[in-house]
Amino acid sequence: MIDILTNLNVRDFLTSLADGELNIATEFVWVIIATALSMVGGAIGGMLLAGKDIGYQFSAMLGALFAPAGVIPAIILGLAVLNLLTNY
Repeated sequence: MIDILTNLNVRDFLTSLADGELNIATEFVWVIIATALSMVGGAIGGMLLAGKDIGYQFSAMLGALFAPAGVIPAIILGLAVLNLLTNY
């Protein structure tokens, strides 16, 4: 674990991620984080909305599958706008 943190490439990546610098690697990481969080939120929302009607497991699975369909394009569009705004 110490070798990973002392590696210069990993240290530079973590620094750019923490500083808010937008490049292709950090944007990819933010899309992955947003997708995972949207899946969790979609599962919770699905259970709250349709848990009693179709079952809690099935509604959680449907919510987790359909939530990233709306989140991923919004995150990509938002990151593109932020990238354009930082250039000006």
